[in-house]
This record gives sequence, C-alpha cells and structure tokens, in this order.
Amino acid sequence: MAETLFAQAIEQFERASVCLDVRPSTLATLKRPKRELTVNFPVEMDDGSVGVFTGYRVHHNATLGPTKGGIRYHPGVNLDEVRALAMWMTWKCSLVGIPFGGAKGGVTVDPLTMSLKELENLTRRFTTEISVMISPEGDIPAPDLGTGPREMAWMMDTYSMHRGYSVHAIVTGKPVLLGGSLGRDEAAGRGAGITALEALALLGIAPQSARAVIQGFGNVGQGAAKFLEGSGLRLVGVSDVTGGLYNPDGISFVELMEYIKVHGSLKGFPKAEAVSNAELLEIECELLLPCAVARQITEENAPRIRTKVLAEGGNGPTTPEGERVLLEKGVFIVPDILCNAGGVIVSYFEWVQDLQSFFWSEDEVNRKLKDIIVRAFHSVLTKAKEKGVDNRTAAQALGIERVARAIELRGIYP
Repeated sequence: MAETLFAQAIEQFERASVCLDVRPSTLATLKRPKRELTVNFPVEMDDGSVGVFTGYRVHHNATLGPTKGGIRYHPGVNLDEVRALAMWMTWKCSLVGIPFGGAKGGVTVDPLTMSLKELENLTRRFTTEISVMISPEGDIPAPDLGTGPREMAWMMDTYSMHRGYSVHAIVTGKPVLLGGSLGRDEAAGRGAGITALEALALLGIAPQSARAVIQGFGNVGQGAAKFLEGSGLRLVGVSDVTGGLYNPDGISFVELMEYIKVHGSLKGFPKAEAVSNAELLEIECELLLPCAVARQITEENAPRIRTKVLAEGGNGPTTPEGERVLLEKGVFIVPDILCNAGGVIVSYFEWVQDLQSFFWSEDEVNRKLKDIIVRAFHSVLTKAKEKGVDNRTAAQALGIERVARAIELRGIYP
C-alpha cells in the first residue's frame, strides 16, 4: 500500500505513463512539482496570545496556463498531501481541456476551533505570506476543504489592499457580489452528479430505481445530493464528521439542510438510523459517492463495499489496493480527476468573467459545465477501451499526455 498520498499519486502516474509514447525526460519533469513554498506565520488570537501556524502553496505544473487549486484548512494538511493534490489538479485541468495547470495550498489548522476573527486573521496573514506565489495571471487560489466564499472574500480583499485596487480575478469561489460566478457553489457536486448519471445510464440503471450513498456532506456532498435527488435518485445514506445516517426509504435533502441550519451537523437527525462512517461505505446501493477526505476505501474494506458505481467526489478516496479489489468485483469507477472537475471548470468560468467584467446567467454556466464534463467522461471511456485499461488510468493518461505534448512543443528554456 502506498504509504503517503503523494506516493499514491506517483503510483497512479507511473501506471498511466505506460500507456503513453512520451519522452522519459518529460515524464521525469512531470513527477516533480515546479515550485513549493512552506510558510510559518504568527496569528493574534482572541485572548491576546499568538499562535504560529504552518501553511503551504505548491505549483505542480504551469505549461498549459496559470496554476489553479484550492486552499484547505484541516489538521491533517502537510506538504506531501498538498503535492499530491497539486499533481491531480494538473491532470484534472488538462483532462477537461481548460487552460490551467495544477496547484494546491493549505494551512495545518482545525478551523472549527477558531473564532470568526481568528479565522480572518489567519486567512489574511496566510494570503500575505503566499502573495509571492499568487496572481491573476500566474496562480489563482479557490476554496477547498475547510474554506469557502467567506475566506475567498478575505483573500481577495487582502491581495487587493496590497495592490491599491480591487483584483477580482485573484481567487475564484468568491461571493457573487465580489465577482463570483453564479453556479459556482454547487459546481463540484453538480459535476459529480452529472458524471454519476452518465455512469448509471451506461449500466442501464434508471435514476428512479437507484439508491445513493454520500460520504461527506460539505460543499461537494451537498451539491451532489441536491442534484441527484432532483434527478430522481433516492438518498439512503449520508454522513459528515459527526457520523452517518441510513434510511432505506430515503432521506430528504431539504429536511437535512433545515436540520443542519438549526443543529450545525447531521448528528441526531430523527428520520434516519445512526451509523458510523465505516458502516456507511458498506451500505448496499447503486451509487456511492465518497466526498470526504482521502484514502477512505482500502484493501481492507473494499471487499465489503456493495455498489454498482463509485463516483469519487473527493480527492484520492480510493487507494490503489482498494481500487484493484473493486475492479475485480466489476464496480464502475468514475475517477476523482473527472468526477469532481466541476469545481475547477466553473472556477475557470469565474476567472474568465472577472477578466472580462462580463457575467453569465446560471443556466449558461450549468449548460457549459455539463457540455465539458460529459465530453470528458466519454473521452475517458474511449481511451479506456482503446488502451484496455481502467477508467482512472485512462483519465490520467489523457491528462498527462496533453501536458507532456505541450512541454515538448514548448521546449526547454534556455
């Protein structure tokens, strides 16, 4: 088993590289991030004390355009994880055909333990620390685990104050009033839902007869649940950091959201049975969407997973060993770099709209998102059939190949 997330990313990269006719020197270049920054910075806390936090920003590759990637706040954030996520972002952007390279960033912190003012202090200081790496033309951050439109507004304002004028295109995932795009909040979940429906259709499973289980009820999980329920699927299982819920008769998305507004989490929701996150993954269903943290499906629990389609709404939820077990069982896997690409696709739309100061309707955003992600879905199927490989290997091969060809066309400077 790959010991770290970056080792997992490298293992996947090497498996996909076998399918490609690419120079070894190009592949060697792509195995390493272009640049990395680690910052240790002070933050004033509410009680007058000063906490010191560690943050990261990694650019994996910028051959196809500016780098793009989220900022996550989580206790488990480390340089290895950020490297892996930046690499996957490169393949993701390339796969769906948008002119971005991959980046990622984060701070090792539990945002749930901080006050609003402390979070703002941390965000503004971190933005300043990584300002040598970010710009509208070079590297554009976005929300990720533990961050959202609020943090993006603080980042945008901090960067703008240093420039002396508003720079809306410095981040995406902002509030609409500050240059955000309509449809951005639900884009990652919507994209996951669209690819999941494509997979179900391929297997001849009607949405109205499909049961869905979603692990993780943050931005991606909520967006996917809303979209899938609206498409006719029955949500029978869902979880967040407090645990899981199961009801074979279905769980209402609207009722879940109303409960969360009052109680802050899914814990104690009265219309479903409480289950653990581990038990949730093993519920029998037609569609399983892991939308939480990485490495949730492993060689140990994969034999007990009972789903027809695994749509990876989160990044790296399945280890290579776990994936081999699922493939042997005939599970159709929609890999993460395809499944959750909706977020970066609409982030690209937001960036374009900010640069033009011309904004689109939500219907136009959603229509363009669907066109791009459905086209990418079928290009992966075509590649998998052509090369006789699994969907993940095909998706990564497509992404890697496009970046590699661009590197070879550009040449080496000087």
